Amino acid sequence: MKLKCLLIDDSTTQRRAVAKLVKEHPKLLLVNELDNGLCALKELSKTPVDLIFLDIEMPGLSGFDLLESLESKPQVILVSGNPNHAMKAFDYDVTDYLKKPLDKSRFDVAIKKALNTYKLQNKETVKPQYITVTNNLKKTKLFLHEIMWIEAYGDYVKIITEEKNTLVLSTMKGFAQQLPQNKFLRIHKSYIVNLEKIENFNGSTVELCGHTIPLSRHKKEALMEALVVIE
Repeated sequence: MKLKCLLIDDSTTQRRAVAKLVKEHPKLLLVNELDNGLCALKELSKTPVDLIFLDIEMPGLSGFDLLESLESKPQVILVSGNPNHAMKAFDYDVTDYLKKPLDKSRFDVAIKKALNTYKLQNKETVKPQYITVTNNLKKTKLFLHEIMWIEAYGDYVKIITEEKNTLVLSTMKGFAQQLPQNKFLRIHKSYIVNLEKIENFNGSTVELCGHTIPLSRHKKEALMEALVVIE
């Protein structure tokens, strides 16, 4: 999931600086960049976005004027070189306020806020993903977000959640094919992990949910690449 972004700033230099940070962030997609509010109003009427980076002091139509003109407002991060606008900015229920020149670490904090807000706003429309397995001759539904890891257990695989362990007659390879590759990774011949549960890792082990499990040396690079995608 990437947030679709629109950048509005009349300064070419500042627009390039913000665009660079947006393009480098793995969770953002820059749809367009514009140099004035009037063009932005037309663009937003045709192309909905999730997040706007908006300069305040622009000729013709200021950032605040633009916000008042929008019927349906996506998330907004206001960007300004004037700190005096900060208090007024939050009267418009913006996600964050960034001061020029932008600091990358502060930019990343603002994006985390935007991502968290997006998840909360869309929580009710997202149905939990699950798989169906056979356990004790009964069909059992397992929600993917509850699975911490899967481990080899003889002719079975053991599925570990915080609430219970479930044994399923399967090979590791066969069971891995039922799981979404962007959420789970086989990090050892005997272990598949839920990438979202990982807390720490080093060259030989992975920590998740208070447990430590082995990491194959040749899987470390694949794990690093997978974690970059889901961050």
